[in-house]
Amino acid sequence: MDNLFEKYIDTVKSTETILYTGHVTAVKGLMIESNGPCSKIGELCTVKNSDDENILAEVVGFNNNTVMLMAYGETKGIQSGCEVIASGKVLQVPVGDALLGRVIDATGKPYDNKGPLNTTIFYPALAPAPNPYSRKDINKRIVTGVRAIDTMLACGKGQRLGIFAGSGVGKSTLLSMIARNTNADVNVIGLIGERGREVLDFIERDLGSEGMKHSVVVVATGDQSSICRMRAAYTTTAIAEYFRDQGKDVMLMMDSVTRFCHAQREIGTATGEPPTQSGYPASVWDMLPKLLERSGTNDKGSITAFYTVLVDGDDLNEPVSDKVRGTLDGHIVLSRRLAQERHYPAIDIMASISRLWHRVTGKITQQAVNKISKLIAIYEENRDMIITGAYSKGTDVDIDEAIEKHKAIDALLTQQESDQCTIENSLQILSVVSEIEIPEEEYVESPALDTKTTVQIIKEKRIDDIVNTNYASIEDDTNLTNSSLANVAQAINLSGNESPQENL
Repeated sequence: MDNLFEKYIDTVKSTETILYTGHVTAVKGLMIESNGPCSKIGELCTVKNSDDENILAEVVGFNNNTVMLMAYGETKGIQSGCEVIASGKVLQVPVGDALLGRVIDATGKPYDNKGPLNTTIFYPALAPAPNPYSRKDINKRIVTGVRAIDTMLACGKGQRLGIFAGSGVGKSTLLSMIARNTNADVNVIGLIGERGREVLDFIERDLGSEGMKHSVVVVATGDQSSICRMRAAYTTTAIAEYFRDQGKDVMLMMDSVTRFCHAQREIGTATGEPPTQSGYPASVWDMLPKLLERSGTNDKGSITAFYTVLVDGDDLNEPVSDKVRGTLDGHIVLSRRLAQERHYPAIDIMASISRLWHRVTGKITQQAVNKISKLIAIYEENRDMIITGAYSKGTDVDIDEAIEKHKAIDALLTQQESDQCTIENSLQILSVVSEIEIPEEEYVESPALDTKTTVQIIKEKRIDDIVNTNYASIEDDTNLTNSSLANVAQAINLSGNESPQENL
């Protein structure tokens, strides 16, 4: 009986009995200006328009006594004098197992017409990143089901990677492959600023009913307000944080970070922030690392994150790409040339890197990866000469091997969208192509768990070097001493017959 009335009791407890109100004084583009109410940055307010409809808005700034708000919906129907009511709360996101298989909007409301969410648990949309000292070490491999990533760019549980590409190169398709095939416990997917057509395409065609069973999808399409698109990124992250706090391994996928930045640029411009790089206000560069740092590990579970970055003009050094690449633990670059050659997924291995791959792969696997990488680099370096027929077979052994294995390497790095690649299958193909036998012991989740740290290796090397040096010094002590004295004498002569110490 207590559970039956619990949600009603919680509603009564959270209801504000004293309302702070104001009234609309102006609407300037995206911005609603009002005289009052007493409120704080990030607080949710309700604007009653001329049709007596409630429009949710958020406080984004102040100008003297003027409160500046951004509406989550259309500003249609708002006129001067409309009442503005403060809620006293910031955005809270519903969380819990009831969200699995559901599609919600930026404020956590159902988007899929499947009824209300049966949960009484809420997480704040805005939250700090985990304390660095509470983050668990990343030493377990997560399987993405994408052979090129699992072999050449192995990813650890709790690692954060960016997928960088121009438009139409395959970012969303790659995300859907990961969502279907990963061995993570839960997928949390944020579709930020996507075309309306692509939402159902992604859910029904790419993700499918099986993928949706252990997924939560947050949607803010490109036609929605900028505050919706920005807050959807925070809502996605908050839901992932809840499942991480339950001790689960979460796969967080966000498409795309660039549109999150575009949304904040629109808000910043509307509030009067001066533009900096490429028209982005300074607030973008402050908010971006705060969002990205919230993923990763904590003392309970992990959030492995893949963030797509829409590269303007295929320029990987444009401001958003440069900032994201410097913040994350690796980057996967999709090549337009490879996509045009129908090489899917169009991952440019030489331009991509996983900074933690050596922590989640075995030594023999690393040797195989290094060999394949070397052959790819040799082929690309001599690509024009090979294609034009200017290279003569037998001139260089390494180039000959790169040419011989080129098709096999392409087969390793490509797969059909519907292919399901297990880690065992991927490593077996890597072993065949590289001609290096990878033992089954390296197929496990933590093949490098016993690997020594850099400090341990350096300490052991120092001890070995000291022992070896002592043995050598017994035999060559006289010669070394004479040689050292001669070098010192020569240095004194060059400095004008004065000892360097005398001038100190």
